[in-house]
Amino acid sequence: MTMIYKIVTAELWQDALAHQKLEGMPVDLKDGYIHFSTADQLRQTAEKHFKGHDGLVLLGVRVAALAGDLKWEPARGGDLFPHLYAPLPTASVDLAVSLPLGADGRHRFPEGIV
Repeated sequence: MTMIYKIVTAELWQDALAHQKLEGMPVDLKDGYIHFSTADQLRQTAEKHFKGHDGLVLLGVRVAALAGDLKWEPARGGDLFPHLYAPLPTASVDLAVSLPLGADGRHRFPEGIV
């Protein structure tokens, strides 16, 4: 099962659950698609965009659940990143876990993801 990941605020995730869909973080709304990362890209994404931020949730979604709305496009360093050109139905989310900060200020990912 190929998974992709999205980091969101806990508040945004609660709102998404209430509405049964995630529209995205402010950068997603600005860019017109929801930014995702692969497991290999996830730690760098957290460092670059969420360093020192607490109160985050890590979402994991099976690529197959997103069908034709998911596109793989070059971004940081020419790597292909998954971008979702539609709201994310919360029913498609297979993993939703807290992403706490460690004593060193870095996020602690669930074992086996990064």
